[in-house]
Amino acid sequence: METENINIPRLLAVLPLFMELPSQDLERVAQGCAVHQWNRGDVLFYFGSPCEELHVVISGQVKLFALSPSGQEKVIEIMGPGSTFAEALVFLNKPHILNAQALSHLVTVSIKKHILIGEIERDPRFATRMLAGLSRRLHSLVHDVKSCTLKNGVQRVIGYLLSQQPIPPQQESQEQNKDTFTAVLPVSKATIASRLSLTPEYFSKMLHELEDEKLIVIDKRNIHIVSAQKLMHYGLR
Repeated sequence: METENINIPRLLAVLPLFMELPSQDLERVAQGCAVHQWNRGDVLFYFGSPCEELHVVISGQVKLFALSPSGQEKVIEIMGPGSTFAEALVFLNKPHILNAQALSHLVTVSIKKHILIGEIERDPRFATRMLAGLSRRLHSLVHDVKSCTLKNGVQRVIGYLLSQQPIPPQQESQEQNKDTFTAVLPVSKATIASRLSLTPEYFSKMLHELEDEKLIVIDKRNIHIVSAQKLMHYGLR
């Protein structure tokens, strides 16, 4: 990707965190942004490091994860294009509470804390507009926590697979393909299992169980959903 061609004000305008801001505010925020490229495996920040900016994913994927004292990794979230992260801590003057690592070639835009603080001091309405975006993010995280605590393992796997259904560009194709589609696993099965609070072995076992039931067909990272309706009902048994 040619990073010099990224229109940062236009990018910010479609993000939930900034979409309520007028164009002149977006232009000022853009002046405090920087574009970064990361290779797979690069660490964006570590637990305990200072949080001086928030990040926007332009392309690629990044995982946010925690490490137990024994070194076991727990994936908290996988962020893709259009996602923002570290947006809450940047206002708390606290260090990072998670680690962030690129899962593929990654392009991000960082927005410096002092730019955001300056805009809030200039116009308090700036903070109100950003709070709407933070609220949407919190609502999504609460939903994820409920899914991991109130659903059993097979329901979590099925829910994840169904959430990967691509959105067709036309209504006609949507009607035609809504029950059959291919879910492409964007990252390794071990990473997805951690995200769902499952062991990699259990995640693979559930995939093969669903394949034995002829609800899916596994082709490496391509999971062909034979019938979304039947798959959904299987998870409710």
